[in-house]
Amino acid sequence: MTDDACLFLLDDPSAPLGVAPAAVGDLACMETPAVRAWLDAQGSTPVSPHLRLLPPEETAAIPEGAERLPVPLGDEELSRVRHLNAPQSLARVEEELLAFRDYADGRDGLIARALAAGVAPHRIVELTGVDPATVTAATSG
Repeated sequence: MTDDACLFLLDDPSAPLGVAPAAVGDLACMETPAVRAWLDAQGSTPVSPHLRLLPPEETAAIPEGAERLPVPLGDEELSRVRHLNAPQSLARVEEELLAFRDYADGRDGLIARALAAGVAPHRIVELTGVDPATVTAATSG
């Protein structure tokens, strides 16, 4: 596993793999000479329906032989990619976890629902800012 996200090209733009970079919004990496040169070499553009982006932990899902380029993302950019890449049910729970930062009522129930929905404990910590021990306690309780 690499620490970089990965841009890649899919033969079938209807395949539900990755996120279209244009859907994520402004990404600093898209303006770099390396990405521009790679896109030019592939005969592609930043808005191509074939161009996709995956967070570092998902890059193993890229089909063998697909053209790819590792790209660094900032924390906020990576959070947006992960959110858009998540299945809808996971995305809804993640939105609740983000809103959780504003209030603590129902914290334990929300953490339990997030865990039951399949949100990883480290992601709950990242989204909510709660102490990892709190999430660990919820996983064993």
